[in-house]
Amino acid sequence: QVQLAESGGGLVQAGGSLRLSCAVSGRSFQIMGWFRQAPGEEREWVGRVNWSGGSPAYADSAEGRFVISRDNAKNMLYLQMNSLKPEDTAVYYCAASTEFWADDRSDSYAYWGQGTQVTVSS
Repeated sequence: QVQLAESGGGLVQAGGSLRLSCAVSGRSFQIMGWFRQAPGEEREWVGRVNWSGGSPAYADSAEGRFVISRDNAKNMLYLQMNSLKPEDTAVYYCAASTEFWADDRSDSYAYWGQGTQVTVSS
């Protein structure tokens, strides 16, 4: 059974950093990504990486501040978030695609974690 479990969310002041983790079990995936959803907003793609952790792609809102990495030996995906802003406040989800390529659409990802709350205070 495939499971994705996020951790590491919390409350942080603007300008601070957080590192989210996603533990993956059940199988491995070529493409993994992060999404977020703020209250009253649609789910938003944050970024993705391929199996080797290479070819990362980020949303404009994350570019230059967020870094996605993975440790396949530990079946872990990470999201390092720096220079956090109040507008980064959201529930963050890790997601996995069963394909060899995935874009920024939610329906490109078949498996999802339960989410972890990130709150950035001003």
